[in-house]
Amino acid sequence: MQIYLVGGAVRDELLGLSVKDKDYVVVGSTPEEMQANGFKPVGKDFPVFLHPQTHDEYALARTERKTAKGYKGFAVSASVDVTLEEDLARRDLTINAIAKDCDGKLIDPYNGLADIHSKTLRHVSEAFAEDPVRILRAARLSARFGDFIVAAETQQLMQHMVDEGEVDALVAERVWQELAKGLMEDKPSRMFDVLRACGALRKILPELDKLWGVPQPPQYHPEVDTGLHIMLVIDYTARQNFSLPIRFAALMHDLGKGTTPIELLPRHIGHEERSVRLLKEVSKRLRVPNDCKELAQLVAKFHGKLYQTLQMRPSTLLEFLIELDAIRQPARFKDFLKACEADSRGRTGFENCPTPAADLMLKVLEAASSIDAGLVASGYLETEKIKVAVFEARLEAVKHALKNIA
Repeated sequence: MQIYLVGGAVRDELLGLSVKDKDYVVVGSTPEEMQANGFKPVGKDFPVFLHPQTHDEYALARTERKTAKGYKGFAVSASVDVTLEEDLARRDLTINAIAKDCDGKLIDPYNGLADIHSKTLRHVSEAFAEDPVRILRAARLSARFGDFIVAAETQQLMQHMVDEGEVDALVAERVWQELAKGLMEDKPSRMFDVLRACGALRKILPELDKLWGVPQPPQYHPEVDTGLHIMLVIDYTARQNFSLPIRFAALMHDLGKGTTPIELLPRHIGHEERSVRLLKEVSKRLRVPNDCKELAQLVAKFHGKLYQTLQMRPSTLLEFLIELDAIRQPARFKDFLKACEADSRGRTGFENCPTPAADLMLKVLEAASSIDAGLVASGYLETEKIKVAVFEARLEAVKHALKNIA
């Protein structure tokens, strides 16, 4: 039995990054021997085991043979005769196909170290084309390592995979999993650059892909192009270390602009409602988690209205707050404001612009939330009278707060 540290752990260590998860490959062993040594089997599709003390993953060296389209269309062999080089050959990128033995010696049969030095994402072999998830992984790693470039031959291979329909075989869960991880990287726009370049984005997220080339009024959007605006917005959310629901909402908030009639451009009247409709379709297709879906719908529907709040009367401000369910869900409302902040600052030349509308709505929320609705309701018996009384009490608090601001 020979054990090697492999994959991302070796790559990140060579890049001087902190290593989170360690994966090992075991050469020359069998499932029976692993279990006899105390390893716990967890793999469904191929032999993977957890170390009895560290709980790190140890996988038997294996080879794969393509049997059908999609990422599940493989026949796996984990024979005791499979070599380390054969195991590394099935990996996606050369920078992930480096191993390290127990003495610290690197085994690098596919020149991954050279690609780390040249900051290049390059496929190990033509077997890359057998698994469409690898396109998503390459795009995600582009977002994580923003100064790496995809090798020309790898870009061509990914484009060929798209043309051959391999991407069509992706299942929703894997698409969402990789998109979510990519959105949480340091430069999420790079993921979408790579997906667009090979044509995969128009297959995975055609609603988003349509935004490139769609103009916006230059006085409000100096970057003009809607797709570029979205990329500026999501990169802002990354710089601010915002949560996944906020980043997803930022990505989806302007989908409706891709369906604006040509004769109306560069204006986008009513795009918010169209964005909500398209977002619901995307969320259903990709099985987006509820927290991401619900926040994204709020942002898509109401981000334009937020910027009108500076001209609203106190009663209208309070009604807007209630429409957003901000009093009952203040944390989600604050996430809504953060996504709108990203929208505002995701514009060329506006990266540090003030956010007076968000500041105002936080004051309105604070004032409205200061009212004890239960105490107010205790003086009434009828539901409608209770609603009116609570609203009036909150409105007085909002008016008082706005006077202090003025």
